[in-house]
Amino acid sequence: MLSPEMKSCVERQRLGFVASVGGDGAPSISPKGSLAVWDDATLVFVDVRSPVTVRNLIENPAVEINVVDVLTRAGWRFRGRARVLLSGPTFERVREFYAARGMQRPFEHVVFVGVEHTAALQSPAYDDGAVEDDVRLAWSTYWMAPAPGAPPPAAI
Repeated sequence: MLSPEMKSCVERQRLGFVASVGGDGAPSISPKGSLAVWDDATLVFVDVRSPVTVRNLIENPAVEINVVDVLTRAGWRFRGRARVLLSGPTFERVREFYAARGMQRPFEHVVFVGVEHTAALQSPAYDDGAVEDDVRLAWSTYWMAPAPGAPPPAAI
């Protein structure tokens, strides 16, 4: 069962990293910007350009998805089984679901993930007593700073 906190994290972040395993046993991780909550026990994403992930999940439906807020360094791990759809009434409902969310890209497959296990993800930054606001400020500062050796941004 996906808690309101888990659902909120997925919907806020809208990017999950999907881990699958190929027939040769090699792991594969792929970012999915279409990740969404389908219902209380299911996540969904679509195949925009994910032939390896889809092939892996057809051969071996075991999957794990990590969703992490880069500023708070906290999120969720979702483990379950994938079901890949190519067509049909449910496929069309998913197409309408994503169209209502503003997605314009065509897709070939829909992947439902029945979530069987969840676990919180949290950075070791919290181990020393930091609170979310501290971690967010530290990482916001880090991401806004120019990369070492990078030219300064152009004047506007």
